[in-house]
Amino acid sequence: MDEKAMSQEYINGYIERARKAQAEFEKMSQEQVDQAVKTIGKVVYDNAEFLAEIAVEETGMGNVPDKIAKNKQKAGIVWNNLRGKKSRGILDTDETTGITRIAKPIGVVAAITPCTNPIVTPMSNAMFALKCGNAIIITPHHKAVKCSTKTVDMINEQLAKQGYPEHLIQILDQHSRENTRNLISSADIVIATGGAGMVTAAYSSGKPALGVGAGNVQCIIDEGYDYKEAVPKIITGRTYDYGIICSGEQSVICPEKDFDAIMDEFEANGGYIVRDPKELQGVRDALFTDGKPNRHSVGQSPEKIAELAGIKIPEGTRIIVAVADGTGQTDLLGGEKMGPVIAAYKYKDLAEGVNIARENLEKDGKGHSVAFHSDSEEHIEYVGKELCVSRFVINQISASSAGGSYFNGLAPTNTLGCGSWGHNSISENLDYKHLMNVSRIARYMPNNHVPSEEELWG
Repeated sequence: MDEKAMSQEYINGYIERARKAQAEFEKMSQEQVDQAVKTIGKVVYDNAEFLAEIAVEETGMGNVPDKIAKNKQKAGIVWNNLRGKKSRGILDTDETTGITRIAKPIGVVAAITPCTNPIVTPMSNAMFALKCGNAIIITPHHKAVKCSTKTVDMINEQLAKQGYPEHLIQILDQHSRENTRNLISSADIVIATGGAGMVTAAYSSGKPALGVGAGNVQCIIDEGYDYKEAVPKIITGRTYDYGIICSGEQSVICPEKDFDAIMDEFEANGGYIVRDPKELQGVRDALFTDGKPNRHSVGQSPEKIAELAGIKIPEGTRIIVAVADGTGQTDLLGGEKMGPVIAAYKYKDLAEGVNIARENLEKDGKGHSVAFHSDSEEHIEYVGKELCVSRFVINQISASSAGGSYFNGLAPTNTLGCGSWGHNSISENLDYKHLMNVSRIARYMPNNHVPSEEELWG
C-alpha cells in the first residue's frame, strides 16, 4: 500500500469512529448536549494554569499569565453564550411566515487549529460542534501537538466519566499534510484557523469550509478623544500574549496635533518610541524575513525583539512603538506584526486617518477588524462605512473584544471570519450556528395578501 492509500485508510478510521459516536450523540437531549458542552469549557477553565504552561513550553510563543487569562476568559464567555440556546430539535416557529425551523447536525467536523491558540481554539471548536450534535476531529499545528492533544485527552476523560459516546472529540496522532488533506476532504464540514495555506486548502477540499483571514487591526484615535484613556487599552491589546493574537491592535493612527502627546503617553505606560531610521530598520529586520514574519520573533518578549533588532530598551518596556515611514504599501511595519510592536501614524483629518488604515489593510488584514476610540457617533458611522472589515470595536481592547466579550454583542469565538475581503465564507465570528443544518417546515398560508399588478408595478 502506498503512502497516499495508507493515509486515507488512517483517516477513514477516524471518520468511522466519529460517525459512530455522532449517531449515538444526536439521539441525546438538549440538556445532555449542553452538559457535554459545559464540560469542555469547564475542563479548560479548571486547568487553565497547567494548560497555559505546557502551551508556552511547547510552542515557545506568548507568555503564561496571558494564556491563563485567555483560557479562563474564553472558556467562560463561550459557555455563557451557548448555555440556554436551542440547538437540537424544533428551534422556533414564525407565526407571520408560518415557518418552523428544526435543527439538525451536520455530522463530522474537521478542525485545523493553530499554534498561536493551541488550547482555546480546539476547545471552542469542540464546544460549537457538540452544541449542534456533531462529532469533531482536530488536526493541530505541528508545533502544538502535545498541548492540544493533552487538552483533548483531559476533556475526553471527563466526558467518559459522564457516559458520553467515545470518540466524539478526536485529535490526529499522526501529523502530515497528506493526513490533513484526507481529513478535510472526508469530513462533512471544515473549520480552518491558521495560516493562509491551510485556509486555502480547506476551501479547496470539496467540502463546506469556514476559514479565517489574516489580522492587522488598525486602531484609530479620534480627534478630541481622551488619549489617556485609549493608550493603556491599546498597549494591553498589542502586548497581550506577546502580540500573537490576530485581533490585537497593530497600528495606532493619531490626530497630528496630539501625536507627540500620545507618544509621551505611550512612554509613560512602558512604551519605547523608535524614530531613528537605523533603529526602525533593525525592528523591521527583527520582525520580518523576506517580507514574511521572522519565526525567531513571533510571540516573543519586547526584550527579545529589541535584542534581534540591535537596540537597547529600558528595563520594564512593555511595547515598542515604531513611527513608520509609510503605510503598508511602502513600509513593512504597516503589515501584520507577530510581536509586541505597534506602528504609529499621524493624520491631519479623519479622512486621512481612515485612508492610512485602508492602505495598511490592503497590505494585510482586509476584512478582519478595526478598533476606533471615539465619542462621536457620526465619526463611528463614518469609519464603519468607509473601511472593509467585518467588525469594528469601539472604545475597547480589540485583542480581547473582537472575538466576543461580556461587554459587546459579538459572538464569543477564536475563529474570526473576514468575509470575501479575506477570502472567507463568513464575515462574522464563527459560532455554533455555522455547524448546524436547519430544516424548514413551510405551511400553506391561504390568507396571505397577493399584490395586484398596480401595487407591484405602479
